[in-house]
Amino acid sequence: MPSRPELKTTTSRALVPAVVGGLLMLLTACGQQDGGAKGGPPGGGMPPATVGVVTVQPGNVALIAELPGRLEAWRVAQVRARVPGIVAKRLFTEGSAVSAGQPLFQLDDAAFRATLASAEAAVARAEAALAQAQAQLRRNQPLAEAKAISAQEWLLTQTTAQQAQADLATAKAVALSARINLDYAAIKAPIAGRIGRALVTEGALVGQGDATQLAVIQQTHPLYVNFTQSASDALRLRKAFDAGQLKRAAGATELRVLLDDGTEYPLPARLLFSDPTVDAATGQVTLRAELPNPNGLLLPGLFVKVRLVQASTDHAIRLPQQAVTRGSDGDTVLVVGEGNKPAPRQITIGASQGPYWVVTGGLAAGEKVIVDGVMKMMPGAPVNPVPWSPPGTAAAAPAGAASSGSPGGAAPAASAAASR
Repeated sequence: MPSRPELKTTTSRALVPAVVGGLLMLLTACGQQDGGAKGGPPGGGMPPATVGVVTVQPGNVALIAELPGRLEAWRVAQVRARVPGIVAKRLFTEGSAVSAGQPLFQLDDAAFRATLASAEAAVARAEAALAQAQAQLRRNQPLAEAKAISAQEWLLTQTTAQQAQADLATAKAVALSARINLDYAAIKAPIAGRIGRALVTEGALVGQGDATQLAVIQQTHPLYVNFTQSASDALRLRKAFDAGQLKRAAGATELRVLLDDGTEYPLPARLLFSDPTVDAATGQVTLRAELPNPNGLLLPGLFVKVRLVQASTDHAIRLPQQAVTRGSDGDTVLVVGEGNKPAPRQITIGASQGPYWVVTGGLAAGEKVIVDGVMKMMPGAPVNPVPWSPPGTAAAAPAGAASSGSPGGAAPAASAAASR
């Protein structure tokens, strides 16, 4: 009977062939499974990366610009004291709507009334003097014709009547000035609109040396929308119009206003004019539009965005912005080429529309542009293109596109999204 060490050695040598054979069979089975997997290349290589693409379909696209703007009151009037005096009463409610001619402040008018009474008395005295001079003129006229009085006396009679008439006109002018000053003591609204807070209180001395500002009235229906556009963009559009590359959009004078929260104001604005000069400091051109504000929802000074349809083209393409790489050398996209291999393509961008770029050159109908899945691609390796649709759409992504980060969609839907 062999010893215990000899028994262990014999057993180990008998197990080695069995273990090696099992490992070889396992490796062979794995290689056959990898080589025969669906979509996998022979020899067990990595499968092509799945990418979401849109199929290019050029169509009629409106070039819409969103420009920064600010609201301005249609009319602004500063209520001022035109005569010196003490404020006796405030006759309006701060922040309320006022009508043109409505009394706003009342100054102490005792001194103005006394001045007016004195002026009216001077008018009465001048009228009496004129009546006397005219009566003397009528009496002396037949005597002058009969040579009963001297020519010098007749001339003095005529001069006295003319002077009395001039004195009456002067007295009436002084009385009118006194009456105007009395009217100015009742300070009225020059325009209709909404008035702000009172800038003075009762008992304040106003109008002493200058026209003191008492309040501000703003007419807010309608409103002005002042917005700016780059002069280079305006020049590029004009050149495109002249070259026939773009068409002027119908109803280009109608604009839409976007508020701070991103919502669109329900009423359209109407373009009034474009400033004929360029601001030398900013290189911008100022434009102005008229915006209805019947309910007083909008206030002057509010910052807004103006959405303006500037032109349209029959051969433009809408691409998701994430598909475009912008750089100093130009704008490029990745196009699925021969053998499903991605190739860079330089494009020309005309404008933006929300999450899309409007492409006016560089792509042809039927080409497939990669939108997502770029991070999974290998340099020089083919890809597996699947239709892409915007996030949040009802279309479901194929199983292979789920890992690209954006849901896929049917090819017609992607083509329609690209052509809108």
